[in-house]
Amino acid sequence: MRVPLSWLREYVDLPAGETGRDVQAKLVSAGLEVETVEQLGAGLKGPLVVGQVLAIEELEGFKKPIRYCQVDVGQANGTGEPQNIVCGASNFAVGDKVVVVLPGAELPGGFAISARKTYGKTSEGMICSASELGMSDDHDGIIVLPPEYEVGTDAIELLELVDEVLDIAVTPDRGYCLSMRGVARETATAYELPLRDPALIDVPAPNSHGYPVQVTDPIGCDRFTARTVTGLDPEAHSPIWLERRLQKAGMRPVSLAVDITNYVMLEIGQPLHAYDRSRINGAIGVRRAEPGEKLTTLDGSQRVLDAEDLVITDESGPIGLAGVMGGANTEIADATADAETGQAAGTTEVVIEAAHFAPVSVARTARRHKLSSEASRRFERGVDPEATSAAAQRTVDLLVLLAGGTAEVGVTEIIAPSAPHTITLPADHPDKVAGVSYGRETVVRRLQQIGCDVYGADDLTLTVPSWRPDLTDPNDLAEEVIRLEGYENLPSTLPRPPAGRGLTERQRLHRRVGRALAGAGYVEALNYPFIGEEVLDQFGLAADDPRRDLVRLVNPLSDAEPALRTTLLPGLLGALRRNAGRGEHDLALFETGLVFRATGHEPAAATVPVDRRPTDEEIAGLDAALPHQPRRVAVVLAGDREQAGWWGKGTPVSWADAVEAGRIVAREAGAELIVRQDQQDPWHPGRCAALLAVVDGEEILVGNAGELHPRVTKALGLAERTCAMEIELDRLEQAGTGRVEAPHVSTFPVATQDVALIVDASVAAADVETALREGAGELLESLRLFDVFTGEQLGEGRKSLAYALRFRAPDRTLTAEEIAASRDAAVSAAANRTGATLRGA
Repeated sequence: MRVPLSWLREYVDLPAGETGRDVQAKLVSAGLEVETVEQLGAGLKGPLVVGQVLAIEELEGFKKPIRYCQVDVGQANGTGEPQNIVCGASNFAVGDKVVVVLPGAELPGGFAISARKTYGKTSEGMICSASELGMSDDHDGIIVLPPEYEVGTDAIELLELVDEVLDIAVTPDRGYCLSMRGVARETATAYELPLRDPALIDVPAPNSHGYPVQVTDPIGCDRFTARTVTGLDPEAHSPIWLERRLQKAGMRPVSLAVDITNYVMLEIGQPLHAYDRSRINGAIGVRRAEPGEKLTTLDGSQRVLDAEDLVITDESGPIGLAGVMGGANTEIADATADAETGQAAGTTEVVIEAAHFAPVSVARTARRHKLSSEASRRFERGVDPEATSAAAQRTVDLLVLLAGGTAEVGVTEIIAPSAPHTITLPADHPDKVAGVSYGRETVVRRLQQIGCDVYGADDLTLTVPSWRPDLTDPNDLAEEVIRLEGYENLPSTLPRPPAGRGLTERQRLHRRVGRALAGAGYVEALNYPFIGEEVLDQFGLAADDPRRDLVRLVNPLSDAEPALRTTLLPGLLGALRRNAGRGEHDLALFETGLVFRATGHEPAAATVPVDRRPTDEEIAGLDAALPHQPRRVAVVLAGDREQAGWWGKGTPVSWADAVEAGRIVAREAGAELIVRQDQQDPWHPGRCAALLAVVDGEEILVGNAGELHPRVTKALGLAERTCAMEIELDRLEQAGTGRVEAPHVSTFPVATQDVALIVDASVAAADVETALREGAGELLESLRLFDVFTGEQLGEGRKSLAYALRFRAPDRTLTAEEIAASRDAAVSAAANRTGATLRGA
């Protein structure tokens, strides 16, 4: 909302020396977002005067029309002689009044004016356009003034070129501030000054002589006022003061009738519409559209209406989208000269509509048709329903004053019965919310300033003003008291946690995992927790895959991602694709976060009141309505894990890197990770590992790692051989010790023994490793698989697994006999459990 300071002063008697910056500071303190204060006319210096064109000489021989004009500027030039001015515009004629800037003046932007020779003539000044004076972006020729202004009049004052404009970003709960009336109310409150409310005008009582109106949907339209004005002069133009106020507020002047409705909307906040009465066929109606009905709106677009659209109609059908935009078939006609009589023809009779429409209905219609307008912006945020009659009367008064019209005595007003909204709150409720002692007197005064009628002593009963539909609960009223008293006056206090409390074990594990992955070369990427069905299709997930049981959002940010994620991989792979598209191909990303798994047994969440703390039962009900939310860790890799250089070739990422990332996470949880071959979408069936951990003596699946399936990388636009790992951190925490043991440095030597075991190809290396560990006993410090071999020498379906076993005792040097015994016991256990035979034996 753009608010000219000169216009604001009409409703509030601001101190004479108060600047736009001063008003900005006051309004910001009161909670309004005043983004900028624009200085109109900054750097403008006169003389800038009204001139009259006396003669025009058309100069020839140039690529564009050039005119050499004689302009009478009165005594503004000190001589009374006409000024000779070269001008390239052609939208004026001899006798027209124009705006002339004389030598010695300076236009906005530091453009100094002087007499200079151009096109073979000396130009003594310039005839100005609106864009050159900073009035608007209109480049369609120079300004032609009405004939009543005297030659030599100061045009700076006449055109109100010097002003300050406050640009306010109005939040959705402050719809009343999309008007001069609303901003003036806030300004008057901030300065503790009286307000001259433009809506407080005399309005005639409704009667049976008004234009016929039928409202069949009182929920969508609870108030409709219609007034008629006849005898309008079709050649009447908007006065300069009206055009300038519209321009300063960011609107383009169109015609007198339209300008007046826009002016009253900006002034009072009530959107209006003017219909050409000669184009209305019968009574005006308000109803829901019939499916398939069509309407051509004022922007020239034909729109197919929806059954939920609220429309204005006559006997011919829809003539406007209620609260959004009028129809082209009833718009005000511009004045045109009749071919036979030569007299002006145009709209001479108008019907003024001032109505109140349901905010939700208008918002949905505007979004459905992608048609946001000044009217819909206001109705969506809430318009004062009590202001319709005043807005209609103000429009009628201006049409009578400026267009020479006559107001008909008929007044139509349809009102759906409704009771005023009342709220009860303790007088000390704002004190408890803010932690400040305001006192009853201050609370009552502030609530009265926003328009509430207040009754009661300790328990206050308030009637909410009609222009504040956002005030629905006691906390809303407490917020009003706090903001008017000044947020800056609230004390800054830090919460004091009980002694001895710190991070939970779950939080510590979360941080350890993040640090470990970052240390391993991964970069954290945080993504929105939203997904759509399409990415699950690209993953190739089966129809019964639990990851397809989505928790859908009621009001999603994007229709393409209407649900909460069941896996971290879509967001990470999307980040991987975006980075690759920007030239980064060697990537290792990770993310820790929640996924959301619907169980199908969640009860519907109940609405919890905001005027008190929820009970334990209500909180338990809210918790029960939440889906299961396990915490997970995922990594994705692409490109080279180690860069190529003078030292040798690079090392591309492989499934082993993804598995190692899982081991890094498991080590931080103090858990032992078991790795087995697996088949799980979206991984490659031959390069996918199941990550398991032991919980309460039972192996459970905690995640998967490996290389993504080629069809998945192709569908997602990823590099070949892209790898990924996802593991559930909550389950690892259950499997782990909850702490990371520091390594023990022994002073005794280590003994290393290598064994190569031949097993069936179907035997998992993890099973062999487990058997070796159990057989070797306490003397085994570590073991590592360092080679896998297959070949004709072993036979079909056989493989060789080579392990390095490290033995060490904490208190002595091992003997050869002890080492051999442990080694043989390990091989024997592997043979018994997996059928392994010692290679070369």
